[in-house]
Amino acid sequence: MNIYRENDRTSSLATDEDSVGTGYTILIVDDMPNNISVLFETLTRFQYKVLVARDGKSAVEQAQLAQPDLILLDVMMPGMDGFETCRRLKLLPATRSIPVLFMTALAETIDKINGFNMGAVDYITKPFQLQEVLARINTHLTLRQLQRELEEANALLETRVAERTELLSKALAEVEGLKNRLQAENTYLREEIKQTSNFEEIISQSKAFAKVLRQVEQVAPTNTSVLILGESGTGKELLARAVHNRSSRKNKTLVKINCAALPATLIESELFGHEKGAFTGATTQKTGRFELADGGTIFLDEIGEMPIDLQSKLLRVLQEGEFERVGSAKTLKVNVRVIAATNRDLEKEINEGHFREDLYYRLNVFPILSLPLRERKEDIPVLVRHFCAKHGPGIGRQIDVIPQDVLNTLTDYHWPGNIRELENVVERSLIISSGRKLELGDWLRRKSSTPKQGGLMTMEDCERNHIISVLEHTRWKVSGNNGAAKILDMIPTTLDSRMKKLGIQRP
Repeated sequence: MNIYRENDRTSSLATDEDSVGTGYTILIVDDMPNNISVLFETLTRFQYKVLVARDGKSAVEQAQLAQPDLILLDVMMPGMDGFETCRRLKLLPATRSIPVLFMTALAETIDKINGFNMGAVDYITKPFQLQEVLARINTHLTLRQLQRELEEANALLETRVAERTELLSKALAEVEGLKNRLQAENTYLREEIKQTSNFEEIISQSKAFAKVLRQVEQVAPTNTSVLILGESGTGKELLARAVHNRSSRKNKTLVKINCAALPATLIESELFGHEKGAFTGATTQKTGRFELADGGTIFLDEIGEMPIDLQSKLLRVLQEGEFERVGSAKTLKVNVRVIAATNRDLEKEINEGHFREDLYYRLNVFPILSLPLRERKEDIPVLVRHFCAKHGPGIGRQIDVIPQDVLNTLTDYHWPGNIRELENVVERSLIISSGRKLELGDWLRRKSSTPKQGGLMTMEDCERNHIISVLEHTRWKVSGNNGAAKILDMIPTTLDSRMKKLGIQRP
């Protein structure tokens, strides 16, 4: 059968014959020499490279070797027909993607469907026009080229994605490394800050005081009772807070009670609570400080002022963790860590019968001595700057310059009121400073760096001398804004009782 109609000549084909098929290879598979001859002549004229196979077997072999861009496959061939040939071509990885166009005189729809099921992309029905053949070839080669470009683009995209992913992974690894480094640096800086500003609120650069802070670090993680000793104004409460904040109880409550600020008749109720009607005025049930501190820490300031008859109940809480509210027989259990503080010589108080020895040893499991300011004078400059920054904004002052002579004067002073007195002096100085330079008032009494008395003094003598020094500084004014009680951070009535007990009388 002729491959083309008689009225169809190649002279009527497209005139641009020089470049149509350049670079493309087409495999013609047909057992009819005449059909092969006509197709070969036409395709070579349009610059296609043409390969020929006479049967299905050789077509499969040649397609694997030559890798043509398109295959024209006759359906009706002896031996292996076009359908089987197409099926085998689509099974082989090397030839699976090559488009196959069937050439056939079969017009039945079932035959065409069968061909498409085998993997063909199109049909050319005999007799066909050469223009149609060329058009279909061009269409499927264009589609094939687009498919290749898409595959190359996808491959390039995958490569770039892989490269970017690798770069991103490296960047993330670098970020993770930087994050870990920053965390480590942050941890280091926090430790450095704590070494220079010592536990948030404590300001110090003293090597001697650093040893005190080291003790805080050592005892804080335990549940051991702590006794903080030291003069008034040395920051015993700040040390107690530091112990609590660095312990496993830091997320619980730190409950404070000043034993010297409460009358002896009320301190038991404050510590342990009371029931309604337990005594005159007890109109409601009261929760005591130990109940509030359950799971946390209680800070007993001025423990040396606790009445002797109440000390046994405190000892029981320390030993057994239990107590009863005033007016109740019900025993309550608590888990409380006790931190106590005093400026008194408790051993002397024991000898005089004012403090229980067993309670002392129960409290004094881990003693910490809070140093007086005169023993850590290298802290004075940094404390002065801190108090200027703390109080300056509140009174409309910004201090940029602290003269050296001011620091020298402050350093030479004996500071009987310790850090609390220094803070008061700085606040007063801020009030009288007209500019951005700190000016020191003339009320500061200059003393030598050490007491005039020779040898060592007892805690009571230190306390007596300290109170007398503050009273002399205030011209024996006890209460009020500029009184000794404010400097000593004491209630005026408490200061009066301490003066009587220490035998301090106005000259």
